[in-house]
Amino acid sequence: MIKRCIMIFPHFESGHVIDEIREKYDPLANHVRPHITVVFPFESNITSEMLKEHIINVLSEFKPFELVISGITPSINFGRYLFLNVAKGSEEIIKIHRKLYTGVLEEYYPKWLIGNKFMPHMTVGNLEDEEAFKRAINDTKHFSDSFKTIVNKVSVEIIDENEDSIIENDISF
Repeated sequence: MIKRCIMIFPHFESGHVIDEIREKYDPLANHVRPHITVVFPFESNITSEMLKEHIINVLSEFKPFELVISGITPSINFGRYLFLNVAKGSEEIIKIHRKLYTGVLEEYYPKWLIGNKFMPHMTVGNLEDEEAFKRAINDTKHFSDSFKTIVNKVSVEIIDENEDSIIENDISF
């Protein structure tokens, strides 16, 4: 069984700002680059070739699109998270997310997502401690930077036993 995730790794001119926030608040900052998850971590025996073919077929329906992210919002739905919000490009990401969870990936749709709306975001914080979470919310509440890029590919990562990200495939559209 291989543990994988499918993500968008946006490249921003001032991406170091995001890196600095993640270094403070996200324990995965040193394991995976800033990303937007489109298929959540799943374990399977799907071959690399089968998965790549599925993704190529799905992405053939899409064109590159502009992504704008700005503003940090706390989320307590599934833990204590800080999300960098998708201000533009959300509709496209939701469509990609839905289409990817068909075919060979249909059975891996997360049970916890059933009945919940998929909200594209970039996680910049994940805090265990309630007081640390409150401080992080206060520290980031006035964060107003905006980041823009063009999204034209998704990446398949393998998540190793140390939670490190190993890129298996980059698939452009």
